[in-house]
Amino acid sequence: MKGTDLDIALIAGRYTLLDQISHRELFPYALAHNIDISMGGVLNSGVLANPVAGATYNYLPAADEIIARAAKIGEFLKARNIPLLAAALQFPLRHPAVTSVLTGPRTAAELLENVDAFNLELPADIWAELEDANLIERIPA
Repeated sequence: MKGTDLDIALIAGRYTLLDQISHRELFPYALAHNIDISMGGVLNSGVLANPVAGATYNYLPAADEIIARAAKIGEFLKARNIPLLAAALQFPLRHPAVTSVLTGPRTAAELLENVDAFNLELPADIWAELEDANLIERIPA
C-alpha cells in the first residue's frame, strides 16, 4: 500500500480468528492514511466454518494443527453458546481499519446462514476472553 494513493484495499485471510497479522503494521498504516480495509477470506477458506478433517485453509488442505486450533476456538465459543461462524464473520469488524467483510457463500442457503451469523449479537467481552485464553493475539486498544 505504500507509495500508492488508495481509498480502499481488500485483504484476504490476514485478520481472522486464526491469523491476526494485519493488525501489526498494515492496519495502523491504513488508519494513518485513511485507507478503508475490506476483509475477505474471513473463514480462512473454510476451516473456520467447519474445522474437520478435509477442511481447507488458505485454499489448501488444512494441516492437522490448524484444524485443531480452529476446533479449540470453536469449542471455547460453543461453551459460551456462540457459534464459531458468527465469531469468525464478526471478528474482523472489531478493528477500526476494517469497514466491510466479504463472505464467499456457494449457495443461497450459505448466504442466509452467513447473514444470520453476522447479525447474531455477541457478548462484548468475547474478544477479551479469547485473548485471555491465548486463542487469538492480544490486539492493543
